[in-house]
Amino acid sequence: MFKKVLIANRGEIALRIHRACKEMGIQTVVVHSTADANSMAVRMADESVCIGGPRSRDSYLNTHAILTAASITNADAIHPGYGFLSENAEFVRMVEEHGFTFIGPSADHIDRMGDKVMAKKTAVELGLPVVPGSDGALETYEEALKTANEMGYPVLIKAASGGGGKGMQVVREEKALKEAYTTARSEAKANFGDDTVYMEKFLLKPRHIEIQIFGDKHGNAIHLGERDCSIQRRHQKVVEEAPSPTLTEEERTFIGGLSADAIKKLGYVGAGTIEYLFEDGKFYFMEMNTRIQVEHPVTEMITGIDLIVEQIRVAAGEKLTLNKENIRLRGHAIEVRINAEDPETFAPSPGEIKQFHAAGGLGVRFDSAVYNGYKIPPYYDSMVGKLIVHGRDRDEAIARLRRAIQETIVDGVKTTLPLHLWIIDSPDFKTGDYNIHWLEKKLAEKAEEKKKAS
Repeated sequence: MFKKVLIANRGEIALRIHRACKEMGIQTVVVHSTADANSMAVRMADESVCIGGPRSRDSYLNTHAILTAASITNADAIHPGYGFLSENAEFVRMVEEHGFTFIGPSADHIDRMGDKVMAKKTAVELGLPVVPGSDGALETYEEALKTANEMGYPVLIKAASGGGGKGMQVVREEKALKEAYTTARSEAKANFGDDTVYMEKFLLKPRHIEIQIFGDKHGNAIHLGERDCSIQRRHQKVVEEAPSPTLTEEERTFIGGLSADAIKKLGYVGAGTIEYLFEDGKFYFMEMNTRIQVEHPVTEMITGIDLIVEQIRVAAGEKLTLNKENIRLRGHAIEVRINAEDPETFAPSPGEIKQFHAAGGLGVRFDSAVYNGYKIPPYYDSMVGKLIVHGRDRDEAIARLRRAIQETIVDGVKTTLPLHLWIIDSPDFKTGDYNIHWLEKKLAEKAEEKKKAS
């Protein structure tokens, strides 16, 4: 087992990894930017190293500084968390060339599943169902036009190297295709340095279902059930829950088993998530995330398994202690992402937290790195923390979440707490009758009503 792990991330995930390491008896090193010098992760870590200025490119994306920090602190392994360098295959190769262990999958698997076109081809090879779409990249507008006409509108143009909704354009009719194709390529180039795009059929009312998977270096592979991440805004997840309120036990068993078999064939090592769109009883592979997910706590709450600990164990070469016989899904869990944003306009709201109180009580978990007096910097993601609840069933989880939201205090900055209360109080959420377009539609209706009232 590792003696010392360097945590190449910030905020709540850096603190989350630190906690897992300490429980395993592993020393921690946290790297940080000048803006994060007073962060909770830095305060808690056994060692910390400043690796650059506040901008991500000068610090958390500074591969040479991170590797230097690992060298001078004699770390054994590097955990990337999520975001930043977590799915950067070149960084993985650099880590391994310098004699450290990367706590995550191989560079080859990151490359293969990170390119959306290659990932879709791989999914087909592994026997996973896919959304109808182009056979590969669309090099010209003429190719896009031909594919769209053959498939039928609406269609979705997506960046091959994309994520988070960037480089993604919905096209509902032919006259809008050319502009959408040009915009998608431009956004893809600007955000990912790669203007490759492809096309898929746009599903009208799908749910977003993802399967948490794990593989080890001994050929073992498992899944730990699904998460429903259908409450989204601009392709960004807002609320996640497990299990999905819409899947039957038969559907759950089918897609979980299919996903575990796929990563076993792939020889995948570590934690990952295979994401699907689900509509009319059918699953369609969307993408695979080769890292731990922001929403991993909901799976931990219903399984009782520490996924970060399992990541570290697998990276150290140990066998999975888990198998489908000893994994039990118990109760229901829901997570809401609390962002420092205006709940109406979604404008960022960085600044000092004057007063902070995390909700508590039975079945309540608050993953965050903020504290009274903490200054939220304007340079990074606006997430303040994640509020996760667990109940014996979905109704109890919703009731517990409502109480926990009301109990949470974050004064000094605006947050999305009122938005979450509005979402879970809606009749559609209570019945589980929603899809990936639901939140944006409801927000538009709310804005229109407000406009009329004024």
